[in-house]
Amino acid sequence: MTDHDVIEHIDELVREEKELRARAAGDGLGDEDKARLTLVEERLDQCWDLLRQRRAREEFGENADTATPRPVDEVESYRQ
Repeated sequence: MTDHDVIEHIDELVREEKELRARAAGDGLGDEDKARLTLVEERLDQCWDLLRQRRAREEFGENADTATPRPVDEVESYRQ
């Protein structure tokens, strides 16, 4: 996986998140869509974290391909 691949995946997730949020603002979301929105948000956080890991490794001359997605509970507990 390359940085470009991660960014493409982020773009796909952002599109889906926007679609779900637009539906939520309109008719509201059912339980299944609410769960999907939560999952999409978590995956986005993981992807952004993975991209930051990859770029940090590249910056310090390490192999970016050794970066791996961190668990959701770890990524979600980061302070913004």
